[in-house]
Amino acid sequence: MTAQQLKPIKNFEKLNWNWRSHKIQYTVKGVGSPIVLIHGFGASIGHWRQNIPVLAAGGYRVFALDLLGFGASDKPPLNYTLELWEELLTDFWAEHIQEPAIFVGNSIGALLSLMLVANHPQISAGGVLLNCAGGLNHRPEELNLPLRLVMGIFTRLVNSPIIGQFLFNRIRQKHRIRNTLKQVYRNHQAITNELVDLLYEPSCDPGAQKVFASILTAPPGPKPTELLSKVKRPLLVLWGEDDPWTPIKGGKIFQEQAETKPIQFVAIPNTGHCPHDERPEVVNSLILNWLENLPTFC
Repeated sequence: MTAQQLKPIKNFEKLNWNWRSHKIQYTVKGVGSPIVLIHGFGASIGHWRQNIPVLAAGGYRVFALDLLGFGASDKPPLNYTLELWEELLTDFWAEHIQEPAIFVGNSIGALLSLMLVANHPQISAGGVLLNCAGGLNHRPEELNLPLRLVMGIFTRLVNSPIIGQFLFNRIRQKHRIRNTLKQVYRNHQAITNELVDLLYEPSCDPGAQKVFASILTAPPGPKPTELLSKVKRPLLVLWGEDDPWTPIKGGKIFQEQAETKPIQFVAIPNTGHCPHDERPEVVNSLILNWLENLPTFC
């Protein structure tokens, strides 16, 4: 498998990797111990644009990739699951890294990072979790009956071959993306045209609607509590205090585990679901300071 250099975007270049006959886009910057950045639902490498240069300048080799189905990676009609992306990430590590890495993720990317730290300790030196999702989707028992019915109807409509694409085209309009960001970003100054474009452009790719529909009906995956029982590596858990999607009360399990496991929990005030993009100067500093105290990694 070979990497093909693509057009540089700002201060980092994009590369291609072939995984199971699918194109996966990734980037790497810097020299030193490896860090792998894993984006959340609907995002891509570009969501880390304010973190990659700073972490690389701090003396690390920083990798980031577009998960299959997102960004500029291929969007084949598959059954998307957390386990599929887990396999992608472990294969990526075996191909490109081959030494223990720190896995850094946001939302479902954080849950994936936790899965890698828990299930694959041989490839992991630790993890940084930013507003960790509790699952790829809500579990039925987590929703009240009216909301469960609404979500059931919505997922059937999105999956419909007749109106699915029409509904998806409505959802992905730029003004709707911006309104959604205003709900989940506490720092509205971080909601730029560049950010909206980063989320909008991949949604125009062939297959994007099918990926969206598949993920909405995918199993939620393992619970963080199940994974934490297996964690032996250090974790830094960062949480925006004003996140309406993954409220900070979800971080309680990490705080409780910190009594017996090497877990550091930090709440970030006036911040929503994506601290690395809303408060990059705060998050970059927290990550770099934490890494400096990992002598076995640095």
